[in-house]
Amino acid sequence: MIIQATDIRKSYGKLEVLKGINLSIEKAEVVSIMGASGAGKTTLLQILGTLSKPGSGTLLIDGTDVLSLSSKELSAFRGSRIGFVFQFHHLLPEFTALENVMIPALIAGRSRREASARAEELLTEVGLAARMSHKPKQLSGGEQQRVAIARALANRPAVLLADEPTGNLDSSTKQEIHDLFFKLREKYSQTIVFVTHDPALARLCDRTLVMVDGQFVGQDNPQIISQ
Repeated sequence: MIIQATDIRKSYGKLEVLKGINLSIEKAEVVSIMGASGAGKTTLLQILGTLSKPGSGTLLIDGTDVLSLSSKELSAFRGSRIGFVFQFHHLLPEFTALENVMIPALIAGRSRREASARAEELLTEVGLAARMSHKPKQLSGGEQQRVAIARALANRPAVLLADEPTGNLDSSTKQEIHDLFFKLREKYSQTIVFVTHDPALARLCDRTLVMVDGQFVGQDNPQIISQ
């Protein structure tokens, strides 16, 4: 298992946002999480990404008990084992596409040469071999998202977490990005978890889990919908 979450609960004051989530995800599996706004999807994704801690429960990612790690250990683990793609690209505007993709590897302590080689490989893989020297403002929305995906893969993460990754793209570009995610799954055996409102993306996934009021529908068997 790449992800093993057991009885994950999270409250903000008296508001219980997650009510005992159980989730198991295998290597190279692609899972989508759907549900209405406020159902708890993003809160769960933040916990899976170690950006937030649950009030209770256990969480193993790639065999590591992440809830037992110190802040410093957790930061290092997150940087090396988890990749993030968001609806908005969060690229640094003063840097080129190549430099943006290099940043995670440089932060992880890799040499500039190694980071550059990895970034070139990934940008070529996502179809931007001719755009590496361009800054974000010179790229289309779809191209910026391709850079963000390449950046998320820079350190060969165990799991890629994507929160509405095509939410602000037109339908044609959206399909291209969907196809790219699954191409990367095939090439790198990449485990991917999507939070999405897009049924077209959900249909492509191995499984879709539906959240309602902080729980998966069919909580006794959360692996609810097979595509």
